[in-house]
Amino acid sequence: MPAPRLGLISFRQLLLVAFILVGGLLGGTALRAVVVLDGLMAQRSEAAAAALALNANTQVLTERTLDMERAARQSLILNDRVLRRRFEDESGNARNALHKLVEQGLPAAHVERWNAQLDAVATVMQGPQEAALERERAVALRFRDFDTINTGISREVQRLIQTRDEALARRLEATRYRLMQQVVLAIALAAVLAAGLGIWLARPFKRLETAIVALGQNRLDEPIEIVGPSDVQRLGQQIEWLRLRLTELDADKARFLRHVSHELKTPLAALREGVSLLEEGVAGELNSRQHEVTRILEHNVAVLQERIEALLRFNAAAFEARQLRREPTDLLALVHDQVEAQRLQWQAGDLQVEVTGEPVVLQVDAEKLGTAVANLLTNAIRFSPPGGTIRIALLDLPGRASIDLRDEGPGVSEADRERVFEPFYRGERQPVDAPAGTGIGLSIVQEYVAAHGGRVELLQDEKPGAHFRIELPHA
Repeated sequence: MPAPRLGLISFRQLLLVAFILVGGLLGGTALRAVVVLDGLMAQRSEAAAAALALNANTQVLTERTLDMERAARQSLILNDRVLRRRFEDESGNARNALHKLVEQGLPAAHVERWNAQLDAVATVMQGPQEAALERERAVALRFRDFDTINTGISREVQRLIQTRDEALARRLEATRYRLMQQVVLAIALAAVLAAGLGIWLARPFKRLETAIVALGQNRLDEPIEIVGPSDVQRLGQQIEWLRLRLTELDADKARFLRHVSHELKTPLAALREGVSLLEEGVAGELNSRQHEVTRILEHNVAVLQERIEALLRFNAAAFEARQLRREPTDLLALVHDQVEAQRLQWQAGDLQVEVTGEPVVLQVDAEKLGTAVANLLTNAIRFSPPGGTIRIALLDLPGRASIDLRDEGPGVSEADRERVFEPFYRGERQPVDAPAGTGIGLSIVQEYVAAHGGRVELLQDEKPGAHFRIELPHA
């Protein structure tokens, strides 16, 4: 049966599999550690039981040797068969204890010495009854040698126990070290597995975030396709549907504006031509009041035409803001180019323009960012009093670059600060004897700067004049 594809599995199922893998690895390591620890405890218990058994058999051997001596000497002095059989029984018990010690690891050399000494005692006890007292003294001497042999056996047993304890301690240490290595390796593998699964599972969400940011920045020409779990794919499809819907709405808006402008331009042109004909007296001579009405009509027609053209320019600027052509650009050189391009305007107003800062190279659309700087400079020239100074400062800050532009004009009133970037909004402080602006210059600045991922703001200073700042991220 083929394995299920990633797109057929939900994110929750993948997350459950990830938890099972990591938990299984850590749980298996913990279970193995428990089994190994149980084994070590069992070995420790067996070693302790073996040491007790060795000491017990050594003690039995010593006690049986004393009983053998007592029975042997008494049987020689009293010539008692019962005591003789008791000696033989105790000898058998001692041999059994010695045999158990041999099974538990006692070296054969000690056993041979002990058996040879017992054979020597048995030989002495086989003599005539008349020499019983001499034989009893000889047996006592033999049993003194038994004490030396038993002491040697006891010391050998203690050495054997110590050796086994040391060997067990080394095995315990080696096992503990291996177990520690396995635990550390399991934790490292679990961490790597968790990190790998986390990164792998986070990729679709990173693509979702990128897609949402693209929608927020009006980059509607990039198709959205999310590869990942089934539920994440469905979310990506919904975002793609939203992108298509926004594209349709944007196209409808542009189409509507084009149709409206076309439908308005034709009658507007006819109206303007008609007013001109009236003004020229083609339809008959006009009196002074009629001339005044025609001049008012002509002015308002011109204003209406200008508004329509401004609306089209703003719509075009908003559309172009989504199509950046980024390339490495020296911002300082860009600012100098815009200042030089408007030299006639600021010199005609008897103004000075000062540019400060160090070269900063960013990936930007030089044409659109240049338009933004040019609009701010045009605004400053329009509002600056004769003899004033316009100051432009370029700063390279951590993670961003800023372009500050200050003028010495009347500034922006408190009531206008919140709406100064709105399309077609004109503040209350307008320059005297200057044609009215369209109110889209600052809106275009905001569109172009936002398209670069930056922001433009109006700062509040204690000095007179307006202070605008453009901030652009390095990345």
